[in-house]
Amino acid sequence: MKSLLTGCILFFCLHLQAQVVTYETAKKKAQASFDNAINAIRNYQDEEAIRFLQEALRIEPNFADVYGQMGISYVQLKKYTEAIASFEKLKQLDSTALRPAMLAYSRALAGNGRFADALQVIDQYLAGSKNKNPNAVKLKANYEFAIQSANKPVPFEPHNLGDQINSKDPEYFPSLTIDDKTLIFTRRVNGKNEDFFISQRDSTQWKPATNMGEPVNSAFNEGAQQISQDGQMLVFTGCEFPDGKGSCDLYYSLKTKDGWQSPQNLGLPVNTRDWESQPSLSADKQTLYFVRETPNAGADIFMTKHLPNGRWSAPERLGPNINTPGRETTPFIHADNQTLFFSSNGHPGYGGMDIFYCRRQADGSWGPATNLGYPINTIDEDASLVVAADGKTAYFASDRTDSRGALDIYSFELYPEARPLPTLYVKGYVYDSTTHQRLTADLELTDLATGFTTALVKSNDSGEYLVPLPVGKAYAFNVNKKGYLFYSDNFTLPAQASTPPEKNIPLQPITANATIVLHNIFFESKQFTLQPASEIELDRLVKLMQDNPGLVTEISGHTDNVGADKDNLLLSTNRAKAVVTYLTQKGIAPERLRAKGYGETQPVADNSTEEGRAKNRRTEFKVISL
Repeated sequence: MKSLLTGCILFFCLHLQAQVVTYETAKKKAQASFDNAINAIRNYQDEEAIRFLQEALRIEPNFADVYGQMGISYVQLKKYTEAIASFEKLKQLDSTALRPAMLAYSRALAGNGRFADALQVIDQYLAGSKNKNPNAVKLKANYEFAIQSANKPVPFEPHNLGDQINSKDPEYFPSLTIDDKTLIFTRRVNGKNEDFFISQRDSTQWKPATNMGEPVNSAFNEGAQQISQDGQMLVFTGCEFPDGKGSCDLYYSLKTKDGWQSPQNLGLPVNTRDWESQPSLSADKQTLYFVRETPNAGADIFMTKHLPNGRWSAPERLGPNINTPGRETTPFIHADNQTLFFSSNGHPGYGGMDIFYCRRQADGSWGPATNLGYPINTIDEDASLVVAADGKTAYFASDRTDSRGALDIYSFELYPEARPLPTLYVKGYVYDSTTHQRLTADLELTDLATGFTTALVKSNDSGEYLVPLPVGKAYAFNVNKKGYLFYSDNFTLPAQASTPPEKNIPLQPITANATIVLHNIFFESKQFTLQPASEIELDRLVKLMQDNPGLVTEISGHTDNVGADKDNLLLSTNRAKAVVTYLTQKGIAPERLRAKGYGETQPVADNSTEEGRAKNRRTEFKVISL
């Protein structure tokens, strides 16, 4: 914003009619007050400047220079109503004197939502200019976009989070866990050092925020952080750290039973000599989005993947639907792992930085960016939006009129069209079915409709896991650990689900006669042709057989008791053969596979209920020998 006002912010020179008071004709006391205001502006003290300008007006009510400078200072303070009044008083005194402040005047009008009036002012300014001021051209484009879009203002009722969270110091970069019970944010303490503060929510409200303390906070500047959805990892920006690769690097800290560990630099290739900041971690902690700013390319959003060896992949710049020749900042990937929010001044918008969102497509690419709309986006810098797991509660930082003195954290209900998918989570622990010892294992959840991997996580040292999942979808649930048969399940989270499911998962060691049910092998009713959704599970069987080359197995088919015995036996046999055929086509030796149909002879549940019959219709995998 300052760059748009540079040409008119100091020594507002006017050629006025005789009856209008100018600096040259003003009384000395009024001149002195005006001079004091200019000195205050030079030191970025606009509030102090306003007081001196008001003092000058008490001495000289028609002091035109004062009205022009006062309007500009009010724009700097985002007090647009007061700015408009000052400019219109100047216009009343001498309409030709307004020209040096027309850009600021148009911003004041736009800041009040009067985009058509702002466009008219800019058009007048450009019509009288020999050379097209690029700032004016940019403002014209902003106002034209706003006029096209502002006919449908979006609902927006922000609420200050209150004294439990906000203080006289600036608070910003809010981040939350998936259960919406932990909030971590950055506070610039006494206007100097940035530290992290944490608050816990009880059933009704947030508790008073406290400094996270060492080892996460230090004598250096920590900021722009995100807490992982499970609350076990904090990623953040550290600037001018002794082990930094550049001016600002990305760091992380893990939470253990003994508290937070000392932060670690993510290292190469994520951190470089350039500026890396504003991290956002996917819900499964496998993908990290962040901003890298370089001297030549500006600020863009990148992503990196967590590799099996514990390192991070070479960062990739996100595509043109997100990054532009302008600046892109403050990425936030929602818990649904499908909706990305970010800020940009390169996409069409209202002015400054606007907030956008885009959706992940079925092929994994990102769709077009959508402006969140007015009045969420304004002519000012709008950035750093996060959305809770419910998909509708958004949080952001702003210096609105009801702030506690600087930037405060606010929440509001995001309108339906912009909401991510509401997301719950499944949690529990993994254990050895024989010894009941807790196990670390890999858990993968796949959207059965699209085949897209929704989450890929690892249980911790206590076997515990938490996996975020969008509601209203059906999932394949697979758990793998070397030396064990994988666990297979599928389930649906209804759209109206509100209680997170809990699943404690037994893994069977690979021993003779060990058996698992292949819950994600699908056939049409009374048919034995494999459905495409079965391939996810079948490919895991292929890998299990490849990883254990001595394994000899039986694939068995089972039915409920509906229909004739001989028909059920034939159907179950053909289904088992269909699985074996798939495996052999993938390179598994036929002598390692046996197909067996049991029909309805081995029920595992009561056939008198539909639920029981569904359990009896199954495909099993049994170890014959190792």
